[in-house]
Amino acid sequence: MNRKHFLSTLVTAGVGLPAAKSLAAMGIAGTAPAKDLQVPPYLKPGDTIGITCPAGYIKKEEILPSLRIMERWGFNIRIGNTVGVRDFSFGGTDAERTKDMQTMLSDPNVKAIMCGRGGYGSARILDQLDFSRFQRHPKWLIGFSDITAFHCHVNRHYGIATLHSKMCNSFPDDFNTAEPIIQDTIMSIYQALTGKKMQYTAPVDANNRKGTARGILIGGNLSVIQSISGTDSEIDTNGKILFLEEVGEYPYSLDRMLNTLQRSHKFDNLAGLIIGGFNRLKPDDPGEEFGRTVYDMVKEKVKDFKYPVCFNFPVGHQKNNYALKCGMMHTLTVADDKVSLKE
Repeated sequence: MNRKHFLSTLVTAGVGLPAAKSLAAMGIAGTAPAKDLQVPPYLKPGDTIGITCPAGYIKKEEILPSLRIMERWGFNIRIGNTVGVRDFSFGGTDAERTKDMQTMLSDPNVKAIMCGRGGYGSARILDQLDFSRFQRHPKWLIGFSDITAFHCHVNRHYGIATLHSKMCNSFPDDFNTAEPIIQDTIMSIYQALTGKKMQYTAPVDANNRKGTARGILIGGNLSVIQSISGTDSEIDTNGKILFLEEVGEYPYSLDRMLNTLQRSHKFDNLAGLIIGGFNRLKPDDPGEEFGRTVYDMVKEKVKDFKYPVCFNFPVGHQKNNYALKCGMMHTLTVADDKVSLKE
């Protein structure tokens, strides 16, 4: 895939989005208000990023590449007590992970929290966390995959922007010799955290549905979003641009999860839909072939709606997994000759 389609670029300062009152006349879907949106302060040199493990286990030596790069960016790093701690697959017991995340959330000197890795475990501790200080003094929560539970919970209850991006376990050992796509995606984290307005493009796909949408961007891992349905962290998709990604599932399992979103009306009132990477899918069992592609499944679920849909966006469990600012207003454009997502 051509790298030029995925380069993260900066939007010229001062170029605004069209006024909300003119969106309908312009054929732009989605009018979700941004008046309650809170954007955590962007980072500056000398600020502290905390590293914690609310989900899976990571060794201390595995965070060293990320530590070196973030220190090179000018940030101080605070290593949480769950880094290097293990309770089977978890980064410590539920109590240990809760305490470490709570410390990071409540400490005013920590300006951003990067999760060590995904895996599983975030939803197990969400209900034990006190977000009151975080709400008064927002900070960036960074991660993807299982960390989707945090993105959804924070957006639903507090309207605070978060950063869906690679985590410590995805930083290259040697940034200078890493593949250009790896360098680009890692640098997108820095750009997003320091306040650059982000714009991404994707290749045109024949299965896309054309249109333009404006709305708050929210989403993440499909299985996590489906798993928190009916809970206090359930995603609110009304008037929003939803992005989805997944890895390592059977085709029928993907359809089951998408069907849950459909039956819970998560697709009904979207401004737009972005399908990222659906990677390393498991082969059907012989004689039990499901017979439908990801394209087929998604198009079936949204056939009754008119909002734009794009496929193969650069987000997910893959090298071209760029930093996306969840909870912030974006414009999605899906046309014959381009696909773009612009903050």
